[in-house]
Amino acid sequence: MKFEESHYFKSLKAHKLEMPFGNFYLCEKFFISELNEGIHFDWQKIEDVVAELIKFYGKDAKLGYIPNRINSYSVNPHYWDKVDKTFNIIVASAIVVYSTMTLMNADLEKRFFKKSIKRCTSLTEAIEWMYGLEEFK
Repeated sequence: MKFEESHYFKSLKAHKLEMPFGNFYLCEKFFISELNEGIHFDWQKIEDVVAELIKFYGKDAKLGYIPNRINSYSVNPHYWDKVDKTFNIIVASAIVVYSTMTLMNADLEKRFFKKSIKRCTSLTEAIEWMYGLEEFK
């Protein structure tokens, strides 16, 4: 389910950031990505997104990240560690998966990120998990 089709879209009052490779929804404590079908989410795209996050939240922000994998795309799993070392902005991630393939990719990515990654089967599960994180209490 797309974030804009969920009941959370209006209640969370998310700021929508449209980029050529996907949409990002900036909420109070976390952000949600919905990347376009078939793209490769490379390092330049990641840097572009983080620059926008810093503009919106500030350079010392600590955020949760929810990749809502409604489309199939690729990303280098090593980028999780590189993002952490370079920007130190993500405290945890809840990956929303809709197929066996995206679940396997999420399992692989979990091995490369030293912080908490939860694999979820719905946006509701991911958002509720984010609100329960100790880092946000």
